[in-house]
Amino acid sequence: MKRFREKQRLSQEVLSGLANIDRSHLSKIELGLRSPTVNVLYKIADALNIKASDILIEAEKEECEEECLDKSAHKNRS
Repeated sequence: MKRFREKQRLSQEVLSGLANIDRSHLSKIELGLRSPTVNVLYKIADALNIKASDILIEAEKEECEEECLDKSAHKNRS
């Protein structure tokens, strides 16, 4: 989500205003401290002019990359 926001050069404050959500809530979502509800996910996607599925696909890619890095680091320790 953060990548999409930064790509459009939007601050958290601006995006949260466009999505009508609290800026601190958006920050916690971007940091992975909270998971957005489906409703909030759609609000953010709409504010970014993208599909909610684009956000989910990007999140899945990031998770996969992290898992691959973890596995690689574990192999290097063995």
